[in-house]
Amino acid sequence: MSFRSDFLARLPKVSAATFEAAALALFRHQAAHCPPYAAYLAQLGRNPAAVARLTDIPFLPIEFFKTHEVRTEPTEWAPQEVFLSSGTTLQQRSRHLVREPALYRENAARIFEQYYGPLTGWTFLALLPSYLEQGNSSLVAMVDYFAQQSGQAQPAFFLHDHAALRAALADAKQVPGRRVMLIGVSYALLDFVLEAGPAPELQDLTVLETGGMKGRRREMIREELHAELQRAFGPAGIHSEYGMTELLSQAYSLGDGRFHCPAPLRVLLRDPSDPFSIGDRKDGAINVIDLANIDSCAFIETKDLARMHPDGSFEVLGRMDNSDVRGCNQMV
Repeated sequence: MSFRSDFLARLPKVSAATFEAAALALFRHQAAHCPPYAAYLAQLGRNPAAVARLTDIPFLPIEFFKTHEVRTEPTEWAPQEVFLSSGTTLQQRSRHLVREPALYRENAARIFEQYYGPLTGWTFLALLPSYLEQGNSSLVAMVDYFAQQSGQAQPAFFLHDHAALRAALADAKQVPGRRVMLIGVSYALLDFVLEAGPAPELQDLTVLETGGMKGRRREMIREELHAELQRAFGPAGIHSEYGMTELLSQAYSLGDGRFHCPAPLRVLLRDPSDPFSIGDRKDGAINVIDLANIDSCAFIETKDLARMHPDGSFEVLGRMDNSDVRGCNQMV
Protein backbone atom coordinates (compact mmCIF):
# COMPACT_ATOMS: atom_id res chain seq x y z
CA MET A 1 0.00 0.00 0.00
CA SER A 2 1.35 3.44 -0.91
CA PHE A 3 1.86 6.18 1.65
CA ARG A 4 -1.01 8.13 0.11
CA SER A 5 -3.59 5.35 0.19
CA ASP A 6 -2.61 4.33 3.71
CA PHE A 7 -2.72 7.92 4.97
CA LEU A 8 -6.12 8.62 3.39
CA ALA A 9 -7.52 5.41 4.88
CA ARG A 10 -6.51 6.65 8.33
CA LEU A 11 -7.51 10.29 7.81
CA PRO A 12 -11.16 9.96 9.01
CA LYS A 13 -9.88 8.38 12.23
CA VAL A 14 -7.41 11.14 13.13
CA SER A 15 -7.97 12.51 16.63
CA ALA A 16 -6.35 15.13 18.84
CA ALA A 17 -4.19 12.38 20.31
CA THR A 18 -2.93 11.14 16.93
CA PHE A 19 -2.78 14.44 15.05
CA GLU A 20 0.87 15.29 15.70
CA ALA A 21 2.18 11.88 14.62
CA ALA A 22 0.09 12.02 11.46
CA ALA A 23 1.22 15.57 10.70
CA LEU A 24 4.90 14.75 11.17
CA ALA A 25 4.59 11.70 8.90
CA LEU A 26 2.92 13.81 6.23
CA PHE A 27 5.54 16.53 6.64
CA ARG A 28 8.38 14.10 5.94
CA HIS A 29 6.52 12.73 2.92
CA GLN A 30 5.87 16.16 1.45
CA ALA A 31 9.36 17.41 2.28
CA ALA A 32 10.64 14.66 -0.01
CA HIS A 33 7.94 14.60 -2.70
CA CYS A 34 6.52 18.16 -3.07
CA PRO A 35 9.14 19.95 -5.22
CA PRO A 36 8.30 23.57 -4.32
CA TYR A 37 8.18 22.69 -0.61
CA ALA A 38 11.41 20.70 -0.83
CA ALA A 39 13.13 23.62 -2.57
CA TYR A 40 11.84 26.03 0.08
CA LEU A 41 13.15 23.83 2.90
CA ALA A 42 16.51 23.55 1.15
CA GLN A 43 16.74 27.33 0.83
CA LEU A 44 16.09 27.59 4.56
CA GLY A 45 18.76 24.99 5.24
CA ARG A 46 16.27 22.88 7.19
CA ASN A 47 16.79 19.15 7.52
CA PRO A 48 13.39 17.42 7.59
CA ALA A 49 14.81 14.57 9.65
CA ALA A 50 15.55 17.05 12.46
CA VAL A 51 11.91 18.17 12.73
CA ALA A 52 10.43 16.49 15.79
CA ARG A 53 7.51 18.75 16.79
CA LEU A 54 4.72 20.62 15.02
CA THR A 55 6.28 23.92 16.03
CA ASP A 56 9.52 22.91 14.29
CA ILE A 57 7.85 22.56 10.90
CA PRO A 58 8.60 25.37 8.41
CA PHE A 59 5.32 26.46 6.82
CA LEU A 60 5.11 27.27 3.12
CA PRO A 61 4.11 30.91 2.47
CA ILE A 62 0.70 30.99 0.84
CA GLU A 63 2.06 33.13 -2.03
CA PHE A 64 3.66 29.99 -3.48
CA PHE A 65 0.22 28.96 -4.73
CA LYS A 66 0.31 31.99 -7.04
CA THR A 67 3.73 31.33 -8.50
CA HIS A 68 4.26 27.55 -8.37
CA GLU A 69 2.44 24.30 -9.00
CA VAL A 70 2.27 23.13 -5.41
CA ARG A 71 1.87 19.38 -5.90
CA THR A 72 3.09 16.32 -4.06
CA GLU A 73 4.26 13.45 -6.28
CA PRO A 74 3.54 15.56 -9.39
CA THR A 75 4.75 12.90 -11.84
CA GLU A 76 2.12 10.49 -10.54
CA TRP A 77 -0.97 12.45 -11.53
CA ALA A 78 -2.55 15.20 -13.60
CA PRO A 79 -4.97 17.72 -12.04
CA GLN A 80 -8.60 16.73 -12.35
CA GLU A 81 -9.83 20.10 -11.07
CA VAL A 82 -8.32 23.54 -10.50
CA PHE A 83 -9.59 25.88 -7.81
CA LEU A 84 -8.77 29.58 -8.08
CA SER A 85 -8.88 32.13 -5.28
CA SER A 86 -11.18 35.12 -5.52
CA GLY A 87 -9.61 38.47 -6.23
CA THR A 88 -9.73 41.60 -8.34
CA THR A 89 -8.59 41.78 -11.96
CA LEU A 90 -5.31 43.30 -10.76
CA GLN A 91 -4.50 40.39 -8.44
CA GLN A 92 -2.84 37.14 -9.37
CA ARG A 93 -5.10 34.34 -8.19
CA SER A 94 -3.87 31.34 -6.23
CA ARG A 95 -4.23 27.96 -7.92
CA HIS A 96 -4.97 24.75 -6.08
CA LEU A 97 -4.43 21.76 -8.36
CA VAL A 98 -6.69 18.93 -7.22
CA ARG A 99 -5.80 15.30 -7.82
CA GLU A 100 -9.05 13.77 -6.58
CA PRO A 101 -12.15 16.00 -6.58
CA ALA A 102 -14.09 13.51 -4.46
CA LEU A 103 -11.53 13.83 -1.65
CA TYR A 104 -12.32 17.53 -1.26
CA ARG A 105 -16.08 17.10 -1.36
CA GLU A 106 -16.27 14.07 0.93
CA ASN A 107 -13.89 15.60 3.46
CA ALA A 108 -15.89 18.86 3.46
CA ALA A 109 -19.13 16.94 3.95
CA ARG A 110 -17.66 14.91 6.82
CA ILE A 111 -16.57 18.13 8.55
CA PHE A 112 -19.92 19.84 8.00
CA GLU A 113 -21.83 16.88 9.42
CA GLN A 114 -19.60 16.87 12.49
CA TYR A 115 -20.99 20.28 13.43
CA TYR A 116 -24.43 20.40 11.79
CA GLY A 117 -25.67 16.84 11.39
CA PRO A 118 -26.58 14.94 8.20
CA LEU A 119 -26.70 16.83 4.92
CA THR A 120 -30.09 15.22 4.27
CA GLY A 121 -31.54 17.29 7.11
CA TRP A 122 -30.77 20.57 5.33
CA THR A 123 -31.80 22.68 2.38
CA PHE A 124 -28.89 24.83 1.15
CA LEU A 125 -29.43 28.17 -0.54
CA ALA A 126 -26.44 30.27 -1.55
CA LEU A 127 -25.80 33.90 -2.40
CA LEU A 128 -22.26 33.82 -3.79
CA PRO A 129 -22.30 36.12 -6.85
CA SER A 130 -18.60 36.99 -7.03
CA TYR A 131 -17.58 33.34 -6.70
CA LEU A 132 -20.02 32.27 -9.42
CA GLU A 133 -18.93 35.07 -11.74
CA GLN A 134 -15.19 34.41 -11.37
CA GLY A 135 -15.50 30.64 -11.63
CA ASN A 136 -13.36 27.76 -10.37
CA SER A 137 -14.44 28.34 -6.78
CA SER A 138 -13.88 25.65 -4.17
CA LEU A 139 -16.68 27.19 -2.09
CA VAL A 140 -19.18 26.89 -4.95
CA ALA A 141 -18.07 23.28 -5.53
CA MET A 142 -18.61 22.50 -1.85
CA VAL A 143 -22.07 24.06 -1.64
CA ASP A 144 -23.13 22.41 -4.89
CA TYR A 145 -22.06 19.03 -3.51
CA PHE A 146 -23.89 19.64 -0.24
CA ALA A 147 -27.08 20.52 -2.12
CA GLN A 148 -26.80 17.42 -4.32
CA GLN A 149 -26.20 15.12 -1.35
CA SER A 150 -29.05 16.66 0.61
CA GLY A 151 -31.56 15.62 -2.04
CA GLN A 152 -33.24 19.02 -1.89
CA ALA A 153 -35.74 20.04 -4.56
CA GLN A 154 -34.84 23.74 -4.58
CA PRO A 155 -31.98 25.09 -6.70
CA ALA A 156 -29.07 26.15 -4.50
CA PHE A 157 -27.59 29.23 -6.20
CA PHE A 158 -28.94 32.72 -6.71
CA LEU A 159 -26.89 35.36 -8.50
CA HIS A 160 -28.64 38.73 -8.17
CA ASP A 161 -32.32 37.75 -8.14
CA HIS A 162 -33.23 38.59 -4.56
CA ALA A 163 -36.95 38.12 -5.16
CA ALA A 164 -36.37 34.55 -6.31
CA LEU A 165 -34.19 33.89 -3.26
CA ARG A 166 -36.89 35.18 -0.91
CA ALA A 167 -39.44 32.91 -2.57
CA ALA A 168 -37.07 29.94 -2.34
CA LEU A 169 -36.48 30.63 1.36
CA ALA A 170 -40.22 30.72 2.00
CA ASP A 171 -40.74 27.45 0.11
CA ALA A 172 -37.80 25.71 1.78
CA LYS A 173 -39.11 26.52 5.24
CA GLN A 174 -42.31 24.61 4.43
CA VAL A 175 -40.49 21.31 3.82
CA PRO A 176 -40.97 19.15 6.92
CA GLY A 177 -37.95 17.68 8.63
CA ARG A 178 -35.45 20.07 7.06
CA ARG A 179 -33.60 23.07 8.34
CA VAL A 180 -32.61 25.86 5.96
CA MET A 181 -29.08 27.23 5.64
CA LEU A 182 -28.38 30.42 3.72
CA ILE A 183 -24.71 30.62 2.76
CA GLY A 184 -23.47 33.97 1.52
CA VAL A 185 -20.50 36.21 0.97
CA SER A 186 -20.74 39.16 3.35
CA TYR A 187 -21.39 42.00 0.90
CA ALA A 188 -24.08 40.00 -0.93
CA LEU A 189 -25.90 39.15 2.31
CA LEU A 190 -25.87 42.84 3.25
CA ASP A 191 -27.22 43.83 -0.18
CA PHE A 192 -29.95 41.23 0.22
CA VAL A 193 -31.10 42.23 3.70
CA LEU A 194 -31.00 45.95 2.97
CA GLU A 195 -33.30 45.36 0.00
CA ALA A 196 -35.55 42.81 1.70
CA GLY A 197 -35.78 44.30 5.19
CA PRO A 198 -37.25 42.24 8.03
CA ALA A 199 -39.58 39.60 6.59
CA PRO A 200 -41.06 36.32 7.86
CA GLU A 201 -39.15 34.22 5.32
CA LEU A 202 -35.87 35.53 6.74
CA GLN A 203 -36.55 34.29 10.24
CA ASP A 204 -35.57 30.91 11.71
CA LEU A 205 -32.74 30.29 9.24
CA THR A 206 -29.15 29.30 9.85
CA VAL A 207 -27.14 32.05 8.16
CA LEU A 208 -23.52 31.22 7.37
CA GLU A 209 -21.40 34.08 6.09
CA THR A 210 -18.17 33.32 4.33
CA GLY A 211 -16.58 36.74 4.80
CA GLY A 212 -15.36 39.15 2.20
CA MET A 213 -16.54 42.52 0.93
CA LYS A 214 -14.52 42.03 -2.29
CA GLY A 215 -14.19 45.79 -2.63
CA ARG A 216 -17.98 46.16 -2.99
CA ARG A 217 -18.51 47.65 0.48
CA ARG A 218 -16.41 49.09 3.24
CA GLU A 219 -14.85 46.53 5.54
CA MET A 220 -16.66 46.06 8.85
CA ILE A 221 -15.67 44.47 12.11
CA ARG A 222 -17.44 41.17 12.71
CA GLU A 223 -19.68 42.53 15.47
CA GLU A 224 -20.95 45.32 13.22
CA LEU A 225 -21.55 42.97 10.30
CA HIS A 226 -23.39 40.40 12.39
CA ALA A 227 -25.51 43.07 14.11
CA GLU A 228 -26.58 44.38 10.71
CA LEU A 229 -27.49 40.90 9.51
CA GLN A 230 -29.36 40.08 12.71
CA ARG A 231 -31.68 43.04 12.17
CA ALA A 232 -33.14 41.10 9.24
CA PHE A 233 -32.49 37.47 10.15
CA GLY A 234 -33.34 37.67 13.84
CA PRO A 235 -31.32 37.47 17.06
CA ALA A 236 -29.81 34.00 16.54
CA GLY A 237 -26.06 34.11 16.08
CA ILE A 238 -24.65 34.39 12.58
CA HIS A 239 -22.45 31.43 11.68
CA SER A 240 -19.17 31.69 9.77
CA GLU A 241 -16.78 29.48 7.82
CA TYR A 242 -12.98 29.69 7.77
CA GLY A 243 -11.65 28.13 4.62
CA MET A 244 -9.57 29.09 1.62
CA THR A 245 -8.73 27.96 -1.88
CA GLU A 246 -5.42 26.47 -0.77
CA LEU A 247 -7.06 24.16 1.80
CA LEU A 248 -9.35 21.13 1.58
CA SER A 249 -10.76 21.47 5.13
CA GLN A 250 -12.83 24.13 6.88
CA ALA A 251 -13.34 25.47 10.39
CA TYR A 252 -16.74 26.71 11.53
CA SER A 253 -18.02 29.33 13.93
CA LEU A 254 -21.41 28.31 15.29
CA GLY A 255 -22.66 31.79 16.07
CA ASP A 256 -20.26 32.86 18.82
CA GLY A 257 -17.52 34.38 16.66
CA ARG A 258 -15.03 31.60 17.47
CA PHE A 259 -13.88 29.10 14.87
CA HIS A 260 -13.54 25.46 15.82
CA CYS A 261 -11.15 23.14 13.98
CA PRO A 262 -12.22 19.63 12.94
CA ALA A 263 -9.82 16.73 13.45
CA PRO A 264 -7.87 17.09 10.15
CA LEU A 265 -7.23 20.81 10.70
CA ARG A 266 -5.11 22.67 13.23
CA VAL A 267 -4.17 26.33 13.59
CA LEU A 268 -0.89 27.50 15.16
CA LEU A 269 0.06 31.12 15.72
CA ARG A 270 3.37 32.71 14.80
CA ASP A 271 4.94 36.05 15.55
CA PRO A 272 3.79 38.31 12.67
CA SER A 273 7.29 39.77 12.43
CA ASP A 274 9.09 36.39 12.58
CA PRO A 275 7.63 33.58 10.43
CA PHE A 276 9.72 30.95 12.23
CA SER A 277 8.64 31.88 15.75
CA ILE A 278 5.74 29.49 16.35
CA GLY A 279 4.50 28.62 19.76
CA ASP A 280 1.97 29.02 22.53
CA ARG A 281 0.72 32.51 21.68
CA LYS A 282 -2.54 34.28 22.44
CA ASP A 283 -2.34 36.52 19.37
CA GLY A 284 -0.46 36.16 16.12
CA ALA A 285 -0.55 35.23 12.44
CA ILE A 286 -2.09 31.94 11.39
CA ASN A 287 -0.16 28.89 10.29
CA VAL A 288 -2.53 26.11 9.31
CA ILE A 289 -2.06 22.36 9.05
CA ASP A 290 -4.60 20.61 6.83
CA LEU A 291 -4.02 16.86 6.75
CA ALA A 292 -6.46 16.49 3.84
CA ASN A 293 -3.98 18.44 1.68
CA ILE A 294 -1.97 15.31 1.01
CA ASP A 295 -1.61 16.06 -2.72
CA SER A 296 -0.65 19.70 -2.28
CA CYS A 297 1.05 21.09 0.83
CA ALA A 298 -0.48 20.57 4.25
CA PHE A 299 1.59 23.25 6.01
CA ILE A 300 0.65 26.79 4.99
CA GLU A 301 1.68 30.18 6.35
CA THR A 302 -1.34 32.46 5.83
CA LYS A 303 -1.70 36.23 6.07
CA ASP A 304 -4.54 36.09 8.60
CA LEU A 305 -4.26 37.41 12.15
CA ALA A 306 -6.00 35.61 14.98
CA ARG A 307 -6.55 35.32 18.71
CA MET A 308 -6.36 31.86 20.26
CA HIS A 309 -8.57 30.74 23.15
CA PRO A 310 -7.67 28.14 25.79
CA ASP A 311 -10.10 25.59 24.33
CA GLY A 312 -8.33 25.70 20.96
CA SER A 313 -10.93 27.85 19.21
CA PHE A 314 -9.78 31.03 17.52
CA GLU A 315 -11.03 34.38 16.34
CA VAL A 316 -9.90 35.85 13.02
CA LEU A 317 -8.90 39.47 13.66
CA GLY A 318 -8.06 40.57 10.14
CA ARG A 319 -5.31 40.54 7.55
CA MET A 320 -1.66 41.47 7.72
CA ASP A 321 -0.70 44.77 6.10
CA ASN A 322 -0.25 44.75 2.31
CA SER A 323 -1.84 41.33 1.87
CA ASP A 324 -4.61 40.63 -0.62
CA VAL A 325 -8.21 41.04 0.47
CA ARG A 326 -9.29 37.68 -0.80
CA GLY A 327 -10.93 34.37 -0.14
CA CYS A 328 -13.73 33.18 2.04
CA ASN A 329 -11.55 33.59 5.12
CA GLN A 330 -11.62 37.40 5.00
CA MET A 331 -13.19 38.73 8.18
CA VAL A 332 -11.88 42.06 9.43
